[in-house]
Amino acid sequence: MTTSNKKNIKSLLIVIAVLLFLNVISNGFFHRFDLTKDKRFTLSTTSLNIVKQVQNPLYIKIYLQGDLPAEFKRLQSETQDLLEEFQARNKNIVFEFVDPLENKDESMDNIKELYRKGLTPINITVDDKGKQSQAMVFPWAIAVYNNKEVNIPLLKNIMGASTTQKVIGSVQHLEYSIADAINKITKEKQKKVAVIKGNGELKDIYIAKFLMQVRESYHIGPFTLDSVAKNPIGSLEALEKYDLAIIAKPTEQFSDAEKQVLDQYIINGGKTLWLVDQVAMEMDSLYNSTGSTLAYPRDLNLNDMFFKYGFRINPDLVKDERGSPIKLASGDQGSATQYQEFIWKFAPLVYPENKHPIVKNLGGIKFDFANPIDTLKNGIKKTVLLQSSKYSIKIGSPAEINLNMVAEETSPNDYLNKGNIPLSVLLEGSFHSVFENRVLPFDQKTFEAKGKDNKMIVISDGDLIRNQLDKNFQPVELGYDQRSGNLYDNKDFLLNCVNYLLDDNGLINIRSRDLNLPLLDKEKVYQNYSFIQFITIGLPILILLIFGILFTYFRKRKYSK
Repeated sequence: MTTSNKKNIKSLLIVIAVLLFLNVISNGFFHRFDLTKDKRFTLSTTSLNIVKQVQNPLYIKIYLQGDLPAEFKRLQSETQDLLEEFQARNKNIVFEFVDPLENKDESMDNIKELYRKGLTPINITVDDKGKQSQAMVFPWAIAVYNNKEVNIPLLKNIMGASTTQKVIGSVQHLEYSIADAINKITKEKQKKVAVIKGNGELKDIYIAKFLMQVRESYHIGPFTLDSVAKNPIGSLEALEKYDLAIIAKPTEQFSDAEKQVLDQYIINGGKTLWLVDQVAMEMDSLYNSTGSTLAYPRDLNLNDMFFKYGFRINPDLVKDERGSPIKLASGDQGSATQYQEFIWKFAPLVYPENKHPIVKNLGGIKFDFANPIDTLKNGIKKTVLLQSSKYSIKIGSPAEINLNMVAEETSPNDYLNKGNIPLSVLLEGSFHSVFENRVLPFDQKTFEAKGKDNKMIVISDGDLIRNQLDKNFQPVELGYDQRSGNLYDNKDFLLNCVNYLLDDNGLINIRSRDLNLPLLDKEKVYQNYSFIQFITIGLPILILLIFGILFTYFRKRKYSK
């Protein structure tokens, strides 16, 4: 064997040894490189912690498969890329894309089964070079873990948005939707939510859809304040076992003893979500022979308590030019009756302007007879989550409200320096007791005048949490307005409020991520269809052909000598 051959063999062995060494070392380390500008495929710390909870096989079935429109193919691709990232972090996560409409003989049975599970399809219009067709898509996934099952919505509803805009918004929420579902199905429920009763709050059937959603992540149960009169200390001790108290549209006064129980619950760290109306006014009371009713102030005996915490809900109504649509009968009654759509200015349609994780990327949120909120200086941090448009004013009460108000004409000057009225506020800090330096309604040895760091959310409309009932008196989706047929983002907003108040793993912060999705402009594509076809299909073939000709030419020239 020549010296040259020995050197070659030695070099080869060294290269093999180095490769084997690097392979062994790399098996002990795991890293995936994300070269995207917005780090789209880099999971947040929260998601990574949630993935670690998966100790047994978790199976995810995604129903985005088959002949999909272009926008949904993008959603499918983004979903697959993100699930691959989840799977790379934990091999117990297994996913599969299926087409529920693939087998025509079984498609109807599949559709019925998906409907039964709450997975409703959407019908979209596909526009291909001016030719329109209808397509049914199921933008859903189902996760199964330890015989538990949870639905994962992949498409976010954005009222008035195009399909492309909905897909972009959905991709923004994709990591949150998947991580939230995995967290629900793998983590044992720990936090407890109390729904306060006893002061004329909404009945369960009117908050059923909200309760069903909250129940997926937390223990939830009613808590009646009636026992305060007989055993206030026992009531307080029982309430303190809950992490969050929800007060949904009370209509009767709170006694001072009941206020002390709620106050000390807050001072001792209990979170609260207030949905309070300071004006008695219901939409149903307008549907009478006169089409009018009287709106009057409602005294709940909570004003001093709210004032001490740093806010005030005024007994006024917010009238907003950016209202929600309403259909009213016009013409003679009977067969000639027709329905016309108007804008109802006492039902503000609020689009969040704040970038706080609770409201970021949410669509329109519908209020009904909302009241203005004033914030007061007292050292508590206050964040306005939702506010009316700049074309809104306050209407004092008592006041007559009439359906004929839909025909009122206004000008921008009527709203000069009057709009942007706060309707929902987040308060964070160390609250002072309303009974500080006051005689206590009942004796309490553990009374505290100043509390720990805490947070609460105030919404000046109790109907924001209320779901409507269908003809069979069954609850419809929270945020769905049967009068207009629109679905608003009320449910997402309220769930975000609950998650933020109770969040102990930072899940809500995933919502604050911004992703940049470059999508083709359809109009420009149609205008330059042939040119774009050449760029995307013809140009790569042409480059390959030129390269092949040059390679052959230079090869012949080299070896022909």
